[in-house]
Amino acid sequence: MITIDFNLDWKLKLQNRFINYVKIYSTSDPESDTTPSTPQQWDIAQYIFEELKTLGLSDVSMDENGYIYAYVPSNLENDTEPVVGFISHYDTSPDFNGKDVKPQIWDDYDGKDLVLNAETGFTLSPSKFETLKEYIGKTLITTDGTSLLGADDKAGIAEIVTAAEFLLAHPEIKHGRIAIGFTPDEEIGRGAHKFNVEKFGAEWAYTMDGSEVGELEYENFNAAGAVVQIHGLSVHPGYAFGKMVNASLLAAEFIKMLPENETPSTTRNFEGFYHLTDLKSDVSEAKIQYIIRDHDNEKFEARKKFITDQVAAFNKKFGEGTAEIEIKEQYRNMKQQFEGKMHIVDIAEQALKDANIEPKIKAIRGGTDGAQLSYMGLPCPNIFAGGMNFHGPYEYVCLESMEKAVKVIVNIAKAVKKR
Repeated sequence: MITIDFNLDWKLKLQNRFINYVKIYSTSDPESDTTPSTPQQWDIAQYIFEELKTLGLSDVSMDENGYIYAYVPSNLENDTEPVVGFISHYDTSPDFNGKDVKPQIWDDYDGKDLVLNAETGFTLSPSKFETLKEYIGKTLITTDGTSLLGADDKAGIAEIVTAAEFLLAHPEIKHGRIAIGFTPDEEIGRGAHKFNVEKFGAEWAYTMDGSEVGELEYENFNAAGAVVQIHGLSVHPGYAFGKMVNASLLAAEFIKMLPENETPSTTRNFEGFYHLTDLKSDVSEAKIQYIIRDHDNEKFEARKKFITDQVAAFNKKFGEGTAEIEIKEQYRNMKQQFEGKMHIVDIAEQALKDANIEPKIKAIRGGTDGAQLSYMGLPCPNIFAGGMNFHGPYEYVCLESMEKAVKVIVNIAKAVKKR
């Protein structure tokens, strides 16, 4: 087995590449119908596109929707290896501010509170996030408390690009053709919608979009988004008796109709939920947005029917047409797509072990581009990228975790898969 010598120079390449990525504003927008959903995503897409060309990857391209494709050429004389791919997304979540990210680097973390912002006193503390204690002596990269970091999933992009650069610099590591793909709008459930599987040309792939070191996932939530629109009637409050219908009050009543113990904060493991993600209302109109999640397909269908039935019951109480619902499918549990193809997971598991990492095979309480891609004919498990506390100001990533992810990518790339 070839030892991967990932020295200080390579660590700094990885760190600086990640820092450069997170400083580029790239939040997606669920209200937009364009692809990418926001103009700022073009900025990072163009940056990555130019970087891949500069590094010397082959067949680098970016399509009209911002999807980036590139390849590490095979260095085998007689290449019979399957083409394997690696995929990440460059948008960041609209759940929290993603503009003007100011990353901070903490070398040799001492296990104590990190005051991220002296002006506001915003602190990242192991008393609240116990996993911080696992990174004593390591290098952490955090926010300044005013934005998310964007490790989801710019850590994954930095790891894939660094692994590609490493393979190009080390021809003694024999490998087949490696496909690379970067997508927009994963955070709003559209990352794979316009991905060109045929152009990508891989037999299977891996998304580098997990969290803690060792994660390897090939099953996930079934997912849908639901929008409930409630119509009120605005009348001057001085003359409103018997006439006004306050949509905000009706929205509050509808929210109470869903089970309180089936939310993200009250469920875990394989338990599904209804998640209220947004509420906009005034007297005249209210718009309630939910995401619906469940691992089990029958339970997932039951959840969609339940919320639809609640809208019907609501209209029976307050008048037909008071509320409307629209449900859109987002992705499905990819587990069934791996029947007869578990070698794809086995290869990744062995790559983890070869990097001295204990595999943590579990189900995702969420989804990745890989869930949709698996149903598009590209089986695509998910591997850790190292970030923690995604989608908020407490987000951080450990540089050494990112280094381990690079080693896993290189291990998977090695030319042994035909066996």
